[in-house]
Amino acid sequence: MYYINDKEYRCSVAVTLDIFNDRWKLAIIWHLLDGEKRFKELHEIINEITQKTLTIKLKELEEKNIIHREVFPQIPPKVVYSLTSCGKNLKPVLEEMHKWGIDYVKEFGEITSENSCENKICE
Repeated sequence: MYYINDKEYRCSVAVTLDIFNDRWKLAIIWHLLDGEKRFKELHEIINEITQKTLTIKLKELEEKNIIHREVFPQIPPKVVYSLTSCGKNLKPVLEEMHKWGIDYVKEFGEITSENSCENKICE
C-alpha cells in the first residue's frame, strides 16, 4: 500500500493518476520545462485554458510540490512559476509521451505543418 496525506493507494500508478487527473496539468508542466514563466505567459501558451482553471491547476500543482510559486515584492506584484526538482523529474516521462503521441498520429492520423509541434507539446 501507498499512503500520501492520509490517502491510501493500492499501487503507484494510482498515485500518479490521482495527481495528473486532467489534461491541463501535464501541459503546464511541459511548458515550465523551458524555464520559469509568469501567469500571463502560461495563459498565452495554453490559450484554451480559462484563467480560473489555470489558477486552480497551478495551486494544485504547487500543493503537490511539483511547481514553485515565487512572489516578488514589487509594484505591480510579480509572480513566477517554475518546476521543483520533483517536477523536473517528469521531463523524460513527458518527452516519451510526446514521442508516442507523434507516432500515434503518424500511424492513425495526419500531421499538418500549420498545427504540428515537433519540439513542443500542443494543447
